[in-house]
Amino acid sequence: MRDNINAGPSGFRKLMNDGFITIPGVFDGMSAILAERSGFSAAYLSGSAVAAVMGLPDLSLTTLTEVAQEVGKITSITPLPLIVDADTGFGETMNVSRTVRLLERSGAAGMHIEDQVLPKRCGHLNGKKIVEPDEMIKKITSAVQARKDPDFVIIARTDARSVYGVDDAIERAKTYFEAGADVIFTEALECRDEFRKFAQSVRGPLLANMTEFGKSPLLSSEELQDLGYRMVIFPLTAFRATLKTMAGVYGRLFRDGTQNGFMDMLMTRSDFYSSIGYEQYENDDSEILDKLQ
Repeated sequence: MRDNINAGPSGFRKLMNDGFITIPGVFDGMSAILAERSGFSAAYLSGSAVAAVMGLPDLSLTTLTEVAQEVGKITSITPLPLIVDADTGFGETMNVSRTVRLLERSGAAGMHIEDQVLPKRCGHLNGKKIVEPDEMIKKITSAVQARKDPDFVIIARTDARSVYGVDDAIERAKTYFEAGADVIFTEALECRDEFRKFAQSVRGPLLANMTEFGKSPLLSSEELQDLGYRMVIFPLTAFRATLKTMAGVYGRLFRDGTQNGFMDMLMTRSDFYSSIGYEQYENDDSEILDKLQ
């Protein structure tokens, strides 16, 4: 069977020390396997992806238990360290502590919490509301104190740019670092100069979000590294591509009543079996039966 020993927090800490990290979004075990096979060294689970797979909007409708279940499914099947979107921590200070402990037990390498008011909104939509810095500091402190593994990465996300401006986001980021955050995730910066200003003003590991169809320009990993960032996530890129492909396939299948016209769009049976390690499962099963005979 597949080697399912997840690299976890220590693996992600090593990546942080080794250099810049490009982190694709995954949304289930199969997408994590494909990300691993493509050469990535870490993965990211977006709260929006968890909700979208369930057919729900990203409006704090999913629960901590549902997110933790998805984390466990992914970390049990791939060694990639997984960073998890924990929204606002699923509640107040005590809830944040429980969130850390449950996501740790589920195999996550780290998580981020944000300074929006619950229920939150997608970071690239208007109408967000932000908590006072002191409230977010309490959540960060709670998260740091709750983790069992000191390598578990606590990422503090600020959505202040879209509400109070870049300078306020910068000051919040500095305060969040002082509170114990390992990484700062600044959401929805609107131009390259804002990314540069943020990196020049805030000293510490910074995460950039390159989500499509949002407020931020789509900068490459190389560009972000040059600007001073340490990691970038592409949270929904593969998921959006999957949705568009599925919509096209369903439409053509309904129209034509056959898949003959788009066989080139489908992963072959052999490629699929190779991806999931089908042959290894069979070999392991045969070895077990041989030992029992």
